[in-house]
Amino acid sequence: MKYRSLGKTGLNVSEIGFGCWEIGAEFWKSDDKSAMEALQLALDSGINFFDTAFDYGKGHSEHLVGNFAKKNQSREIIIATKVPPKDQRWPAVDDDVENVFPKDYVLEYAMKSYKNLGERTIDLLQLHVWRDSWLNEPGWQEAFEELKKDGITRFTGVSISDHAPDSALKIAASGKVDSIQVIYNIFDQSPEDKLFGICMKGKVGVIARVPFDEGSLTGRFTKDMKFDDWRVSYFTKERLSEVVDRVEKLKWLENQGRTLPQAALQFCLHHPAVSTVIPGSSNPKHVEANVRAADGKLSDEEVEKLRAHRWVRNFYS
Repeated sequence: MKYRSLGKTGLNVSEIGFGCWEIGAEFWKSDDKSAMEALQLALDSGINFFDTAFDYGKGHSEHLVGNFAKKNQSREIIIATKVPPKDQRWPAVDDDVENVFPKDYVLEYAMKSYKNLGERTIDLLQLHVWRDSWLNEPGWQEAFEELKKDGITRFTGVSISDHAPDSALKIAASGKVDSIQVIYNIFDQSPEDKLFGICMKGKVGVIARVPFDEGSLTGRFTKDMKFDDWRVSYFTKERLSEVVDRVEKLKWLENQGRTLPQAALQFCLHHPAVSTVIPGSSNPKHVEANVRAADGKLSDEEVEKLRAHRWVRNFYS
């Protein structure tokens, strides 16, 4: 495993992180035993960055990560979590931040996460959605400062909803947060247009999420595939057909030492702005496969060839 700086925080995070949405089990089929085994294998394989959120199972994912961290107290584990929006809207739609992240609410949910995680200082506390119209509002900023002063969190950031990297250009340039979490994958290369350059200039850490495009870039989908989770409305019949066709055109990335999902992770890591990529993992097999992506990298020629596969669309809408 290789490590990169998370912006100017001084934290060195594993290039391959661990996305903890799936182990929350609210929308995914997961069991706690497999989840704990996956977390342990990840740590033993060199992964030290674990990204969870209160809304992943209403604290369940945080409880699992907290118990795991307690069992491994002597080892370096970096935990990031997120405060859910008060109005429960993903993506954010309200320009009035007082309806989404009022100060007292941020403080309340940060404390809930702190307790869920076993009352260990949160390494990175993020707002789970963001709009740049909130940039200069005092409430959320005061909450972050109080939480740092009280030792509840060390660093702070925001997670950008959906495919909207330009919605965080102002906060990325402001110096008010330590990290930005954003969708970035072979299909959605849009963070490279503006956001990554701003983050590099300001030494803001970048956490790349959804590297597999909600599973399509694993290469395992078929046109007659049936979903039994939230993706039933994400990959409708027409969308699924187009996705499968587009993924088929990426099979040239596979070779004897690399699978398509491993190439997808290596694509995220080719950009120097990216601090870590956080594929979702719910069992040890996922972890083992993801970790192997750290053994290689895409060539410059392969990255350039992938430019033609950029696909501007938003299935969350």
